[in-house]
Amino acid sequence: MKQIMVVEDERDVRDLIALHLKREGFDVIACESAEAAKDALTAGPLPSLIVLDWMLPGQSGLDFAKYVREGWKQKIGILLLTARADTLDKVLGLEVGADDYLTKPFEIREFQARVRALMRRLESGESAAPFTPANVQVGHLRLESAAKRIFLRDQELNLTPHEFKLLAVMIENPDKTFERDQLIKIIQGPDVKVVDRTIDTTVLGLRKKLGPDADAIETVRGFGYRLKS
Repeated sequence: MKQIMVVEDERDVRDLIALHLKREGFDVIACESAEAAKDALTAGPLPSLIVLDWMLPGQSGLDFAKYVREGWKQKIGILLLTARADTLDKVLGLEVGADDYLTKPFEIREFQARVRALMRRLESGESAAPFTPANVQVGHLRLESAAKRIFLRDQELNLTPHEFKLLAVMIENPDKTFERDQLIKIIQGPDVKVVDRTIDTTVLGLRKKLGPDADAIETVRGFGYRLKS
C-alpha cells in the first residue's frame, strides 16, 4: 500500500483529504505542522508523496519542502496546496522542489486526479512538474520558459542565471512590483547567499543588456522593481 503524508493545519481540510486518499487505497499519515511531519519522516517509513499546505504555523510549507529536498536522498513527491495563485508563487513553489501545485479552493476530483497522475510519474521515475508557463511576450521581450531563453527584438539575450530568473518572473508578471525580499527568494539557492546588493547588481546588469529598452525595468522607491508592460 502506497503511503501519503498530509501536512495541513486546518483540521477539516486535513480530515477531508485523508478520507478521500484512504478511499483511493492509500495509507495516510496526517500532520498538522511541519515540525510534526519532520518527526514522522524521521520515524519512518518514508511516504511516496507529501500533500503539503504552504501556509503552516511555525515553519512554512515552502521551507519544509526545501528541508525534504535537501535532507532526503529518496525521491518523495510533493504536491503543494495553497490559496496563493500568482505565477510568482507557483514559480517559488516549484523552485524549492514541489512536483505539482494546486490552488485552494479545489475540487476533490481534481485533487484525486493530480495525486494519481503524480504517483504514476513518480513510479515511472519522472520528476518534471506539469506546471510550465507558456511562452510570454511583453513589449519587445519574449520568454521561452521550457528552453530557458529570453529574446529582445528576436535576439537572444546572454543572461546569467540570476538575471534570467529575475527577468523571467517579471515578464510573467508585468506591471507587478516585486519587493526585494521576493526577488531574493527567487534567485537564492541552497549554495547561493543573496543580499540586497545582489539584487541591485543583477538589475543593473539587466538594464545594460536591454540597452535602449533599459527603462522597461522601473525602480519603485522604497519597495523594489517592476517591468512595464
